[in-house]
Amino acid sequence: MAKKKKSAIPGLSFSTNKALGITDVKRKVAKATGIPTTKSGRRAKAGKLLGL
Repeated sequence: MAKKKKSAIPGLSFSTNKALGITDVKRKVAKATGIPTTKSGRRAKAGKLLGL
């Protein structure tokens, strides 16, 4: 597992995806279609549908 970069200021973080609005678009698409955008979310949904 890769180590996380430490921020120069403790408690401060920055997300490129969040800043560009990618996170919001993915959330809206997932909510509208009912299909999760994360691998684990899709796997969990498939498991529920198949009764696993």
